Amino acid sequence: MPPDPRANPHFRGHEAAIHALRSAVTAGRLHHGWLFAGPPGIGKATLAYRFGRWLLAAGQSEDLSIPESSGPFRRIAAGTHPDFFTVERRINAKTEKLQGEIVIATIQEASAFMRLTPAEGGWRVVLVDGAEDMNSNAANALLKLLEEPPPRSILLLTSAAPGRLLPTIRSRCRVLPMSPLPDAVMRALLADYAPDADAARLIELAEGSIGNALNLAEGGGVAVAALVDEALDAPVAPARAQAMADSVARSVEGADKFELFFSLLRTRLAARTRAAARAGAGNLSHNVTLWQDFGKLEREVLGLNLDKRAAILVALEQLHRS
Repeated sequence: MPPDPRANPHFRGHEAAIHALRSAVTAGRLHHGWLFAGPPGIGKATLAYRFGRWLLAAGQSEDLSIPESSGPFRRIAAGTHPDFFTVERRINAKTEKLQGEIVIATIQEASAFMRLTPAEGGWRVVLVDGAEDMNSNAANALLKLLEEPPPRSILLLTSAAPGRLLPTIRSRCRVLPMSPLPDAVMRALLADYAPDADAARLIELAEGSIGNALNLAEGGGVAVAALVDEALDAPVAPARAQAMADSVARSVEGADKFELFFSLLRTRLAARTRAAARAGAGNLSHNVTLWQDFGKLEREVLGLNLDKRAAILVALEQLHRS
């Protein structure tokens, strides 16, 4: 598996996005807000961290790389750089569970951070990873930051669902669209991170998402993909739904399989929706609603430690409801 995005020195693909970021800096026209938008698992957070490191290190490289041994790289990887702040869902101190959303308190911390003088004389960088997870209060607080950004500060937002962001947030950011990775890049990344995997099958299933491909490469991933396709193809009888939910939720790797199941379910549902749109067929609005609902259901189950098996049954029942 690759390193965490904050500590990953490697990056492939997305040359246009790299060029746009580098050109904005070298031309002295660096916008105060950037939205890295694209499907899950394609490298949005990895690129955002890469750019933040490069900016704080006053980098000169064409590919936005800096040495792994450098201070900015090591401190950002460790979460200790005084001029870099990450906003994401956090562990709730009372429940010790991952929050289901980004809350206003975290944005308020980021706001206070951005208004400080840069500790090292350069920039203050805030990365909002998974910006679509902000609740309404957090989103409005972030909007105020975008409307009145402190000097020498920059906001980097990543989002797999930019349509869920406030239109005013999107309009105040420079949107950096990032597309699924081409097959050649996927093959190269799989050779690096999963050399023994069935690359052809993973590329077929992952649809340009190296994150999805690597999740699939772990034990049982391809089998989960088969269950997802079965569920999408036709309504699942109650007894079969029970068996499918058991196979995903009861094993030792249940947590991983649960997240993988929902990731694949949403990815495959989106692919079929796009195909239906091109063909002028299908209930597109229903599919879009399902995609959103399944994402919310997954976040709630993980954030509140709810019954994974029950959530799978709910999703299977909703799939073909008219």
